[in-house]
Amino acid sequence: MPTRTARTPFVTAAEAAALLGVRRASLYAYVSRGRVRVAAHPSDPRARLYSLADIDVLLDRKAHGRRPAEAAAAALNWGLPVLETRVSRIADGRLFYRDEDAIRLSGHGALEDVARLLWECGEADPFRPAKATSFRPAWQRGDPIGCAIVALSEIEPTVAKHRRPSDIVQSAAILRFVAAAAVGAPLPAGPVHRAIARAWERPDAADHIRRALVLVADHELNASTFAARVVASTGASLSMCVIAGLAALSGPRHGGATAEVAAFFDECARRGRGAAIRRRRARDRALPGFGHRLYPEGDPRAAALLAACPPPPPLAAILDAVAAATGVAPNVDAALVVLERAHRLPAGAALVLFAIGRTVGWLAHAMEQRATGQLIRPRAAYVAAAPPRR
Repeated sequence: MPTRTARTPFVTAAEAAALLGVRRASLYAYVSRGRVRVAAHPSDPRARLYSLADIDVLLDRKAHGRRPAEAAAAALNWGLPVLETRVSRIADGRLFYRDEDAIRLSGHGALEDVARLLWECGEADPFRPAKATSFRPAWQRGDPIGCAIVALSEIEPTVAKHRRPSDIVQSAAILRFVAAAAVGAPLPAGPVHRAIARAWERPDAADHIRRALVLVADHELNASTFAARVVASTGASLSMCVIAGLAALSGPRHGGATAEVAAFFDECARRGRGAAIRRRRARDRALPGFGHRLYPEGDPRAAALLAACPPPPPLAAILDAVAAATGVAPNVDAALVVLERAHRLPAGAALVLFAIGRTVGWLAHAMEQRATGQLIRPRAAYVAAAPPRR
């Protein structure tokens, strides 16, 4: 029987029916009811392919209906929704910030515009006047995430000691502190994307930086956002919530995946594209920067950013080679690395932009979570240790 870890987003009718444990007639009934999407077969005009992501959803729902305890556990692994939010949603392959299409917003808006939307600022504008933000050498700790964490830790006692400003005013200050610390330089006055481009001495990259920041501003209940919400649920400060988000983002299975993408691109340059791809697939290793479980048809954030910032020919050749070998499209991690290299930004700029943009979402979720008054405290399923052998 085929496994659910197939490397392509679609499977044949025989494979789909086997995965679901049903006859083909039942599979076709799922299709007719719109529960499984189909696509044309690339080499057989009479055949159809079936969405593996939709099949996964059906299998999860079947399991949850039979085993409620397992459903609760599975909810923590791309499973059923566990928290209500009005900040963002992913539906039908599209990303929305509240009710606004994120891809459309990236065509014209700045990160500050997204912040005002997600923070529900109304008529208030916490970014006016947009003052310059200083960078202190004491923040430097060798990596952008560490610098941002140090900066937020340093300003926390100052915020606690004085009369606390409103959440949105405090959030605007936190965003610029994170940006200055992660960039590693004083942040000039003005919109964050222009300030970053000036700090990096890459003014021609400003518009592409703007698009990237908007596209990564929020993404529903990902690992770093969940971490920020857990901390917010304890009543901790907004600075502490962002620190939690930064720590989670740094992992190689989250924002730190941008470093894995860069390493894969370098491997393709050294070994050759085909050899690098075959080597990873032979070891059953995923190709970093390609595919996304929530977007079986392709990550729209990556498509939008790559359309605006076309990859240089060597990187375009890698994207084409992966598509030819696997049928999988690049995700936003790959697009951020393409942006970094297309404009010759500092090494690690992809993660820096990810952290700065996502800070807006963490703050929105933190404020939303604190407003609920709910402590996030799931239960654990204790597993007894195996008795020692005698």
